[in-house]
Amino acid sequence: MVLVGALLLVFQLVPELGMTLRISYSWPLIVIGLGALFFIFGLLFNAPGMAVPACIIGGIGGLLYWQNITGRWETWAYTWALIPGFAGVGAFLAGLLEGKFRSALRDGGTLVVISLILFAIFASFLGGFNFLGAYWPALIILFGVWLLIRPLLR
Repeated sequence: MVLVGALLLVFQLVPELGMTLRISYSWPLIVIGLGALFFIFGLLFNAPGMAVPACIIGGIGGLLYWQNITGRWETWAYTWALIPGFAGVGAFLAGLLEGKFRSALRDGGTLVVISLILFAIFASFLGGFNFLGAYWPALIILFGVWLLIRPLLR
């Protein structure tokens, strides 16, 4: 927080620096940096579980960066569905750091798949993209079938 405050103070005292760096477009990089900081702390203090909040914070920072550059803030109506996927990536990384590749792939992969399905459903329904047209409920049906078949595969 001290470093972030110092950086912001420098931008207040030297406004030309902010104009040079186009701070109005790159402020979400601070959020991404905080996610990276969480991950580094997790590595330094041998806390692999910190990868989960690190990926969530970094992923949200990435979404904010994209939305800030494109000006498409209305996409929050469906991009929130990617947040469980960020947690899945974090769970995968945490499992890898703990040496549990198999459970990391299963747990993280499940969250990522669920997140992508939710994203596709909500984005189709709310106008983000229209590759399914009127057939977007088919994704819900496929997801339900997957939930029914998954226990049988074990």
